[in-house]
Amino acid sequence: MSLDRVQLEIQDRHVLMDNGILQLTISKPEGIVTGIRYDAIDNLLEVLNDETNRGYYDVVWSSLDGIGKTGVFEVIKGTKFEVITESEEQVEVSFSRPWDTSLQGKLVPLNIDKRFIMLRGSSGFYSYAIYKHEGLPEWPAFSLAETRIAFKLRKDKFHYMAVADNRKRYMPLPEDRLPRRGQALAYPEAVLLINPVEPEFKGEVDDKYQYSCENKDLRVHGWICTDPPVGFWQITPSDEFRTGGPLKQNLSSHVGPTCLAMFMSAHYAGDDLVPKFGQGEAWEKVFGPVFIYLNSAMDDDDDDPLSLWEDAKNQMIIEVESWPYNFPASEDFPSSDQRGGVTGRLLVQDRYINDDYIPANGAYVGLAPPGDVGSWQRECKVVTLTWVNWYMSLQGMDQHCGKLAFLIDQLQNFSYLILIPSISIDFLLIILTVYVVGESDYQKDWFFAQVTRRKNDNAYRGTTWQIKFELDNLDQTGTYKLRVAIASATVAELQVRVNDPKEANRALFSSGVIGKDNAVARHGIHGLYWLFNVEVEGSLLKQGENTIYLTQARGNTPWQNLMYDYIRFEGPPASTSNTPN
Repeated sequence: MSLDRVQLEIQDRHVLMDNGILQLTISKPEGIVTGIRYDAIDNLLEVLNDETNRGYYDVVWSSLDGIGKTGVFEVIKGTKFEVITESEEQVEVSFSRPWDTSLQGKLVPLNIDKRFIMLRGSSGFYSYAIYKHEGLPEWPAFSLAETRIAFKLRKDKFHYMAVADNRKRYMPLPEDRLPRRGQALAYPEAVLLINPVEPEFKGEVDDKYQYSCENKDLRVHGWICTDPPVGFWQITPSDEFRTGGPLKQNLSSHVGPTCLAMFMSAHYAGDDLVPKFGQGEAWEKVFGPVFIYLNSAMDDDDDDPLSLWEDAKNQMIIEVESWPYNFPASEDFPSSDQRGGVTGRLLVQDRYINDDYIPANGAYVGLAPPGDVGSWQRECKVVTLTWVNWYMSLQGMDQHCGKLAFLIDQLQNFSYLILIPSISIDFLLIILTVYVVGESDYQKDWFFAQVTRRKNDNAYRGTTWQIKFELDNLDQTGTYKLRVAIASATVAELQVRVNDPKEANRALFSSGVIGKDNAVARHGIHGLYWLFNVEVEGSLLKQGENTIYLTQARGNTPWQNLMYDYIRFEGPPASTSNTPN
């Protein structure tokens, strides 16, 4: 019988939450989601899996004391169950797990409280978690590489996956990745499908990283069952609890069928986005709430299961506009009336375009602790705040910024915008390593990723690319600037030489070994950004043709590389040089 209220049933080993639309079953006191009944399907989760491997929070953590475990994967299992809120309108339950010194080296040193919320009339449920590292001397140092919620759906039901409008399709089965049906490739997550269950997938490469997204584009994703037409969607309404801000890339859904809500990860960033906590360092963070949304075809006239994706996107907009939610009961989650606001305008003045201030339309504005240039993208420990165009929420602060102006540097009297690499993951068949300014086309002739090459002895080597350009008027006493913006680096070293092709000679500039992004191997268009400003004395240049040599000097593996964002060469200030043609 259909309910018009939320009902809670507490059993010996399970807790059932039911609002008449769906029924959620959670193990007690572990807090593992073991069942989701919806529409005509008794359980959307994989019934062939053990109950602990259906819907769960997990972490990857390491001890920093030198004697504990490293890289530990742990499914978070509660030891205490508690009803937080129970009414006809809302039920919120808690599954918590305290930490003490008897657990040192065994479990991640955090107090963790997992919450699940069901509302009346809602076609889904919410979940969030509070992580705390107590500021007490006996609490050990550790690092936290990853935490998330994972849902394993029924492989006999969910075959169609949607991550974005241009990334939605029928997917292979998990069996297709096994040795008899799939061939593991050089990167462990990538598998060539050689004998899949469905012949249409033969010859494809399956890799979960093919479906990664930037946080700003990762608001909704999930799976569709076509018989009956049912959708399972994970909706993340805000970036404030995901480390790395809107540009951070995260996993979404992939073959399993698996659906993830990523909160913190080192993917596309490496160790720079792994927070480290000292002995006795106090830390607390709320992850979520995220919304698990379920939908089905509502009438006989709409029998297209793909319409469920459109409906899920509409629901995502509703959730985003409802943020911050007002129903979580934890005092650790600040409600809207406990948050302040920052308002103002962001303007740009660029004399090459217009002398007036120009609104920075489409720019992201965020708040971060003080730090070095670029440190905002590595911030992963303190509360991460929402990034928006013109408005953001900041707990405990109300501030009007007025007009913020960003002035383009006007000291340079000329510049060559040498190239803006094409940001695409479509690989070129021929990589041109000599680029001629004024003749070459950056969209065709410059591959944005400088990768290693394998020689005849099967060893990998670094590579050198050339940029040729003309100087009609040379200021030999002035200082030129080469600005190289790197979109990603993986155990790479950028060396710069000017009119000196001999790699044995000392480079004019070296970045040293940088980056652990793995963005190329994981199909990403960027990792963490780097900007290098190289001073080039005029005495190193020539009237007429000049060549800049860019070397990626590291070549021990096929995965060492640089990915370019843009390259710009600027002349000296007008007061010290003649203006060139």
